[in-house]
Amino acid sequence: MKINEEVRLALEEGRAVVALESTIISHGMPYPKNVETARAVEKTVRDNGAIPATIGIIDGEIVVGMDDNELEAFGKRKGIAKVSKRDLPVVVARKEWGATTVSATMLIASMAGIPVFVTGGIGGVHRGAETTWDVSRDLKELGEVGVTVVCSGAKAILDIPKTLEYLETEGVTILSYKAKTFANFYSVSSNGSVDAVFEDPKDAAAIIAAKKDLGLSGGILISNPIPEEFALPHSYIDAIVDQAVNDAEKAGIHGKDSTPFLLKRIVELTGGKSLDSNIHLVINNASLGAKIAAEYASLRKKQ
Repeated sequence: MKINEEVRLALEEGRAVVALESTIISHGMPYPKNVETARAVEKTVRDNGAIPATIGIIDGEIVVGMDDNELEAFGKRKGIAKVSKRDLPVVVARKEWGATTVSATMLIASMAGIPVFVTGGIGGVHRGAETTWDVSRDLKELGEVGVTVVCSGAKAILDIPKTLEYLETEGVTILSYKAKTFANFYSVSSNGSVDAVFEDPKDAAAIIAAKKDLGLSGGILISNPIPEEFALPHSYIDAIVDQAVNDAEKAGIHGKDSTPFLLKRIVELTGGKSLDSNIHLVINNASLGAKIAAEYASLRKKQ
């Protein structure tokens, strides 16, 4: 593992660091929009008091805190593997390039000592999982790894009620920033419940610290709704998602290939509107995540 010098020093000094995934760069958006978004997210983290650490795998080496040249190379390169926990030993041993999913990024962030991770949406229970058993590793990782994940809910292509039930079984605390319901990715809210609502990043930091001090396993999931001005109406996006899911079934696409296919298809069907919403929600999450990380670092220094 190679930890960027700036990130390493920040961790040693107890300053705020925020982990960022790389799947959104290689599998979430086309070049150059992917690199532009990655840079915008990193800038947002810095502007809100934390150091960004984008995580990926380059020639078999886990990189915690990619520099600008590495981000550019990552954005341009074709055929980068999508890496979950199970894929890590293969990609590292074969010295390949890998884009880390939520689960792998959480795991590596934990190894590096980074307590807060920002993403767009987590993986979850797929529609029809009662027959396919298609459940994202993200949920198990949240139940096992002590990293706080800031997101705008689960990806819209998923079964949200089942995802929340699974998280409850895993003992994952779900916090919501100001909203009373679980965020709904492209749309502001869902019918899903959360465990607690917080109005101030300082409150969230105190809850994270309490969980650590109690020695409880697993992470905390923070739900942060997309800003209303960038949201897409429920009825509109739900119809689009249904069509994309049907297209995937007709094409015989399942498992780890389904999410990239569905997200790309949704972008096509919305004429790019979903991509714009995705970018804005990730930047909004980066702002909140950095503030929480800064408050958490400050709290730990006082202790």
